[in-house]
Amino acid sequence: MFDNLSDKLDKALHVLRGHGQITEINVAETTKEVRRALLDADVNFKIAKEFTNRVKEKALGQNVLTSLQPGQLMVKIVKDELTELMGGETEGLNLAGSPAIILMSGLQGSGKTTFSGKLANFLKKKKGKNPLLVACDVYRPAAIDQLHVVGDQIGVPVYSDKENNDPVALAKAGIAHAKEKGFNVVIIDTAGRLAIDEQMMTEIANIRDAVKPQETLFVVDAMTGQDAVNTAKAFNEILNFQGVVLTKLDGDTRGGAALSIKSVVAKPIKFIGTGEKMEAIDVFHPSRMADRILGMGDVVSLVERAQEQFDEEEARKIQKKIAKNRFGFDDFLSQIQQIKKMGNMKDLLGMIPGAGKALKGLDIDDDAFKHIEAIIHSMTPEERSDPALLNASRKKRIAKGSGRDIQEVNQLLKQFKQMSKMMKMMQGGGGKKMMQMMGGLRP
Repeated sequence: MFDNLSDKLDKALHVLRGHGQITEINVAETTKEVRRALLDADVNFKIAKEFTNRVKEKALGQNVLTSLQPGQLMVKIVKDELTELMGGETEGLNLAGSPAIILMSGLQGSGKTTFSGKLANFLKKKKGKNPLLVACDVYRPAAIDQLHVVGDQIGVPVYSDKENNDPVALAKAGIAHAKEKGFNVVIIDTAGRLAIDEQMMTEIANIRDAVKPQETLFVVDAMTGQDAVNTAKAFNEILNFQGVVLTKLDGDTRGGAALSIKSVVAKPIKFIGTGEKMEAIDVFHPSRMADRILGMGDVVSLVERAQEQFDEEEARKIQKKIAKNRFGFDDFLSQIQQIKKMGNMKDLLGMIPGAGKALKGLDIDDDAFKHIEAIIHSMTPEERSDPALLNASRKKRIAKGSGRDIQEVNQLLKQFKQMSKMMKMMQGGGGKKMMQMMGGLRP
């Protein structure tokens, strides 16, 4: 996400990096390039100009010109201003109701129904909630079916009634059903339109007035750029929503919506959608996003995702196997499954500081482990538990069975041995030394 913006900001700030001589003219030129980068990212001209004026004012006010490391100070100022532009603080959901009611709004095609499912999945798995999805799009039968498919996928019930064509009555009935059955969160999926129209606005305002939700969220496709901001403004004037959800941030988005929307509607971005999977949802952290835009990675989010998928019982079993030199390919496969659950591979690698530049232009398959899995699945159970059995004829059979080259099988075995050694070292006295070495890699 934000690849083009990151690249252009990096070039703009390049002249001020390091310890070279910095002048007021350099600062002015840099802020001009920063403004151009923002405009290219589809940020509103007025917002871009105000942003760079603040950066320039702070840079000259904080003695960047006489600083020992002017480039770093300038990057910090840009980072702080980007964070503020996107809202400053992370804003959570208000789930105080009994049940808590969340009303979804947005244009047709914004990803509203899919995101309703993602949010239900997020609240169920990460917040321990018992959500109910309510289908209130009475105009498209396919929308109701889609919500049922999504609900089945994540194990969350869906309330719908195809005989009822009144969305307000449907919403009320859904909430009554939730109270009766003990659901503590209700997510109401409403109808979208291809464009803003009075009928749609009146209808969703009527639903809001009838159910009085704790949260009304506006879902918008980030790839629509500045149009997303204009749509958010029109919806907010009628609904006065509590937060914004940006979907499709994994696409070829220029980032203008994420950077502009808070300034225009004075409402926070609460969530972002980063892929097609039901797990591809992130709480929006302005500071972390600013880090990523400036190529600094997002180690905190990477660690959080790893912790969410970390299975303590499985880890204890693997530790015992490593200690007894019994770590095999079945254990390796279970580790791969945990990594895959963390999300899109390119997104994960982009969270590592400095990796953004290295990955630029590379097309990383979301199923990057499929070749490794094919090779392992072509082994017998005995071979998976004891890799020492793999002689030349066995390797040849495995390569043929997996449709891969013999070189790839050998490469996997080599990597497996190296990883086993490293894991053994971390279990022994080398763990402390390795952690000290890793300390130097912190951003």
